[in-house]
Amino acid sequence: MLRTKSAQKALRQSFRRKKRNLQRKTGLKKAIKTYQKAIESRKLEEAKKYLSEVYKLADKTAKSKTIKKGKADRIKSRLSQLLAKAKSSKISS
Repeated sequence: MLRTKSAQKALRQSFRRKKRNLQRKTGLKKAIKTYQKAIESRKLEEAKKYLSEVYKLADKTAKSKTIKKGKADRIKSRLSQLLAKAKSSKISS
């Protein structure tokens, strides 16, 4: 049992922050999976739209310091490379 009121409040705040951060992370992961499914099913125009959504969520998540900026940049870079690779394979096919 926590002794002071400030410790109790800090615990409540940390639970709220944890919940909020978890929602942000899962939202980002869902967006990434949706994007990857669009790439796999060769819906490149749809994937382009999802990529901008992933960019937006990655930047917002990094801004709120839920993930680090470098991780957000890495996610965006890898996913854009995936789209470029899919486009080039479509052209060559």
